[in-house]
Amino acid sequence: MQETLHLSSSSSFSLPKSSISPPKSFKSSTISFPPHPKPPTPISTLPPTPTSKNSHLHEKLLFLDSLGIDSLHCLTSQPLIISSSLSHLKSVIRFLYSLNLTILDVRRVLHMCPEILTAPISTTLRAAVTFLLREVHVTGENLPGVLRRRPRLLTKCVDKHLRPTLYFLQSSIGIEDVSKCASLLSCSVETKFIPRLDYFQRIGFSRRDAKVMFRRFPSLFCYSIEENLEPKFDYFVVEMGREMMELNVFPQYFSFSLEKRIKPRHMMCVEKGVCLSLPVMLKSHESRFRDRLEVCCCSSMPEESCIDILYAWPFTSVKAAESFCEYIEIFNLHPTRGLSSSGEG
Repeated sequence: MQETLHLSSSSSFSLPKSSISPPKSFKSSTISFPPHPKPPTPISTLPPTPTSKNSHLHEKLLFLDSLGIDSLHCLTSQPLIISSSLSHLKSVIRFLYSLNLTILDVRRVLHMCPEILTAPISTTLRAAVTFLLREVHVTGENLPGVLRRRPRLLTKCVDKHLRPTLYFLQSSIGIEDVSKCASLLSCSVETKFIPRLDYFQRIGFSRRDAKVMFRRFPSLFCYSIEENLEPKFDYFVVEMGREMMELNVFPQYFSFSLEKRIKPRHMMCVEKGVCLSLPVMLKSHESRFRDRLEVCCCSSMPEESCIDILYAWPFTSVKAAESFCEYIEIFNLHPTRGLSSSGEG
C-alpha cells in the first residue's frame, strides 16, 4: 500500500538534539594563516657607521695630514698612534715647535722617527732635550740642526742609553766636545762603536791608533764595515799601494766615494806620475785638483817626497798636516829639518 508523505511548507524538518552531539573534547577553532612574509632587507652599499674608536683615529690622521705629515707612513711605522689621544699628538707638535723647529723640520723629523709622536713628553722628549743642552752642551742655536740630523735622540732613555754613550765617547775615545758629533749619541756602543774599533785593529792598527782615527773623525763610527770601510781600505792598500799612516792622519778618506772620487783621481795621478797627499787629492774641487796636478807635473819634486815628509814631520794636528802637504805640493818646497817642529805652519 502506497503511502504518500505530504510536507507542508510551514513545517520544518529538524534532527533531534540528542541524535548528534559533538564530543566533549571538541572545541571550536579558527583557521589561522601564516603571517605575511616581510620583504627582504636591501643590502646597503654605504659604508658602516664608524665606531667611536675609528672616528678618533680618523681625526688623528686628519690632524697629521693637515700639517703636511705623511699620516699613513707614521701609522704603519708606529701603530701605537692608534691608542694615543689626539690631545697628546697636538702636545707633541707644540713641543717640537718650542724647540725652534719649523714646520718643514717637523715633517722631516716625524718622517724619520714616527715614534716621537707616541713618546711621553715629560719623561722622554723633554728629558732628552735637557740632557743635550746641559750635559752634552749643545747650544740652543744648534739644537734644531742636531734633531734634524738625528731625531731618534729624542726617543732614547737618558740613563740607559744617552749618558753611557756620552761617557764612552769622552773617556774611552777621548772626544772632548761631543756636541760637535751629538748625533752619535743615538748609536749603540756594543753594536756600533766596538765592532768598528775591532775592525781597524784586525787590519793592522793598534787600539790606540784606531781611537786616534775616531777622535779625529767621529763620523767614522757611522760607516758600514762591509759596504764602506772594507772596499775602500782594500783599494787603498792593493791598488794605491800607500802607507797606513796616511789613514791615521786623514781618516776622512773613508768619507769620499770610491767610484766617483777616489778611483778617478788616483788614476789621474798615476797617469801624470804624481803622488799627492790624500787631503790634497780628495778634498779639492775638480778644477782646483787639475790645476794642482799640472803644477806638480811641471815641478821636479820626487814622487815620494810628500809621503816621506808626512812621516818625518811632527805635526800637532791633522789640520796642520793637511796644510803642510798642500803647501809643499803647490810650491814645490822641501822642508828643512833644522826648523822648529813646535809650530803648526
